[in-house]
Amino acid sequence: MFDKLMAAQQKADEIKKRLDTISVFGEVEGGAIRITATANKAITAIEINEDFYKQADKEELEELLLTAINKALTQADVVSATEMQAATKDMLGGLGGMFGQ
Repeated sequence: MFDKLMAAQQKADEIKKRLDTISVFGEVEGGAIRITATANKAITAIEINEDFYKQADKEELEELLLTAINKALTQADVVSATEMQAATKDMLGGLGGMFGQ
């Protein structure tokens, strides 16, 4: 049983490392602002179209940045949940023998 729990912990650590290698994006206004993040919710890049930046006011820029960041983080949640769900299914399949199944 302890071996299976250690294997589950190792699998969780592997998933976290893999999530660091997956990029997700949040984009607004047809690409005027694009946020790149890892599936572990670390923001890795912010791109603002120069033409948009020149004509945008401070409030608009702040609002759209917030929206783009939230879109990227939501996408990260989806990817992370999908990865964890797949891993949980694998782990429960391996732990099923512990419960007489």
